[in-house]
Amino acid sequence: MSTTRFVILTTFFAGVIVALLIPAQAQTLQSLQSAAEHGDATAQNDLGTIFAHGEGVSQDYAQAMNWYRKAAEQGYAKAQNNLGTMYSQGWGIPFDYVEAFHWFHKAAEQGEKTAQFNIGVSYEYGQGVGFSDVQAVAWYRKSAEQNFPLAQFRLGRAYERGMGGLVKDDTQAAAWYRKAAEQGQIDAQLNLAGALLHGWGVATDEAQAAIWYRKAAEQGNRDAQDFLAYLYTEGRGVTKDCAQAQVWFAKSGRREEDMPACN
Repeated sequence: MSTTRFVILTTFFAGVIVALLIPAQAQTLQSLQSAAEHGDATAQNDLGTIFAHGEGVSQDYAQAMNWYRKAAEQGYAKAQNNLGTMYSQGWGIPFDYVEAFHWFHKAAEQGEKTAQFNIGVSYEYGQGVGFSDVQAVAWYRKSAEQNFPLAQFRLGRAYERGMGGLVKDDTQAAAWYRKAAEQGQIDAQLNLAGALLHGWGVATDEAQAAIWYRKAAEQGNRDAQDFLAYLYTEGRGVTKDCAQAQVWFAKSGRREEDMPACN
């Protein structure tokens, strides 16, 4: 099992990050199942993910739950997070945020960074546990310090808002946004661009703001597309270009009659 490589699929559902680990070089289902049936926790987790996503098999949440649970009960942190995800999303079972939190917490206590992020979300929204923005920030920090981009974004936002007992600090906010933005986190790219455009916690740099708006815009963020179009309209950070402004305004969903004049 040690030769199996993974990619992380990260998707938001109701605030919680879904990060099921997918075998990038999957063993044959038969050999994987054999290892799982002999108690290999990694194989059990991988098999659960194959069934959860229907990778080469019919999608089967019941089988996914079965194999995740076997691995989770052996203390395998990634499976504990995946089992929590199944409960939090109601995949094949009724929604159960309390049970989700239980499994997220087991994984988070072992240092699993995605689970730490999920614990933060649980506390921020009071899902399966009492609301506590202080606890949310504490868990976001644990995950962020392990370089998990969504947690870095949430921690930056916490500093921007003064959340969870933090003193509002635009410099810290921009620093955490940058860490996440450099990993491609779209909301962080948008917020870092805004910080650079307005000089919030960093020196004003309209050219850099345009670069980060473009990165987010090219990922489909409509706000970023709108801001980038505005920069082209005004010639801020980029050479003024009304044609480019029109292209990006159109991508953002603006009707032509709602586009600012550019000439």
